[in-house]
Amino acid sequence: MTIAGSLANALSGLTASSRAAELVSSNVANAMTEGYGRRELQLQPRYMGDGSPSGVNVTGVRREVDMVIVQDRRLADAAAGNHSELASFHAQMEGVVGLPDDQNSLSGRIAAFEASLIEAASRPDNPARLDNAVRAAQDIAEHLNTASREVQSSRMRADAAIDAQVRQLNDGLLRVQNLNSKIKETTARGQDPSALMDQRQQAIDALSPIIPLRQVERDHGMIALYTSGGAIVLDGRAAELDFQQVGVIVPEMTQASGALSGLTINGYAVRTGGDRSPIGGGSLAALFEIRDDLATNMQSQLDAVARDLIERFQDAGLDASRAPGDAGLLTDAGQAFSVADETGLASRISVNSLVLADAGGDSWRLRDGLGAAVPGEVGNASLLQEIKSALLAPRIAASGGFHGVQRSASGLVADLLSSASAARVDAEARQSHAAAQKDSLAFMEMQAGVDTDHELQKLMLIEQAYAANAKVISTVSAMLDAVMEL
Repeated sequence: MTIAGSLANALSGLTASSRAAELVSSNVANAMTEGYGRRELQLQPRYMGDGSPSGVNVTGVRREVDMVIVQDRRLADAAAGNHSELASFHAQMEGVVGLPDDQNSLSGRIAAFEASLIEAASRPDNPARLDNAVRAAQDIAEHLNTASREVQSSRMRADAAIDAQVRQLNDGLLRVQNLNSKIKETTARGQDPSALMDQRQQAIDALSPIIPLRQVERDHGMIALYTSGGAIVLDGRAAELDFQQVGVIVPEMTQASGALSGLTINGYAVRTGGDRSPIGGGSLAALFEIRDDLATNMQSQLDAVARDLIERFQDAGLDASRAPGDAGLLTDAGQAFSVADETGLASRISVNSLVLADAGGDSWRLRDGLGAAVPGEVGNASLLQEIKSALLAPRIAASGGFHGVQRSASGLVADLLSSASAARVDAEARQSHAAAQKDSLAFMEMQAGVDTDHELQKLMLIEQAYAANAKVISTVSAMLDAVMEL
């Protein structure tokens, strides 16, 4: 090998070693950076015109990422986002009903009403005990009112969150589209696009909890994105998702009736629920499920409980002082309950104003009858006992999906709580499993990323190669000096 050839080899080796050391430094510095792809230097032999070796060329930088793990981790992100939203909702609904050991729960308020009726029946002449029974009935009605408001509030929060996530998706997809274009331009100029690819991966990762995304490689370093349900959200151009938030939601409002917005992709309506939904599996689908299915089902169950309570005291065989068709102790916003108007009943249930002192009524009507014009025999507790019996009587709930089993009022509420608790336990179990899967895949992704021990070992070899090339250059320099001195 000639002196010139040796010098060329050594100089190219120094250049390659210097570039390799930079990559090792970048890898170690970003070992814990999410979305960072490990860099590897790409080299190829360089030859002289006569075919003799002349060192190495740095042909580029390869970004090493295990996309199989990344794809699986993104799907796990979506599952975790989905189950987190559902678990939070079910926990809230369990709290809305309240646990039996809490005196402020719906079960506790019904038990308190029963106890107040027993106390009033033992001393029907005592106005304070009659007032206490009326207050206990008001507590039940107000609890159902509050529970209904909480359910509708959860629907409004879901609606607002859907709007925010749709905006986030649109912004994120546009960012990925722009990064795609920059990566294509950078690749065409022969420059390293790895930093842009890191940014693109981070942008996609930020969207993956919202909808489950699949990445498909395209030419020139570009990618396309599909949902696991088959919707194209990016292929060349980013798709545009559209959703219209509403200000207030009441029980009667549904997506099916047109009162609530659905979701469109590039102007086409897509299914937002069910196994065939193009967006199924992420937090966005969970929010639609909460707003359109879970919360409406909870509202219907609360309405069924309210209906059961109203019908118990509206029964024609209870309180002969009432005219046919008149409201009983519990009413639908002051009126008798009509089967055709059950939706939202829990938000309207109230105590009959005839027994409310604040509304011009008197609590003695609880003892003597709602239709009584004047107080009757103060020692007569028969109606109070009949009211208590109506509360405890086994009857089949007419709605709410409670099946054809006879229950007392407290038994119906217990079944409502049992349903809410079972849903919460199941949702939390699914959330725990999804979180564990997500953490496991994130750990695997980190393991497949930068290994600092390996990088430091590589750095030692680079230093040795650098020193060897530097030694060659110094030796060539000494040889040239010796030649010049001849």
